Amino acid sequence: MAPMVNTEELVDSRELAALLGLTHANSVSLYQRRYADMPRPVVDLGNGRPRLWLRPAIMEWLENRR
Repeated sequence: MAPMVNTEELVDSRELAALLGLTHANSVSLYQRRYADMPRPVVDLGNGRPRLWLRPAIMEWLENRR
């Protein structure tokens, strides 16, 4: 059984880019390749389709990088 996720904690690539201080949502893919320890999407519907990350995991990752 998959874990339960609070949908209010999900962020798309546009919101993730803003959290990371990036100008474009497309830059999130570059971050994923550059930082192997960056949290991966919890929802990935495939090429050209939405990907969603957990905000708490991203915030923890950012805090640990500073």
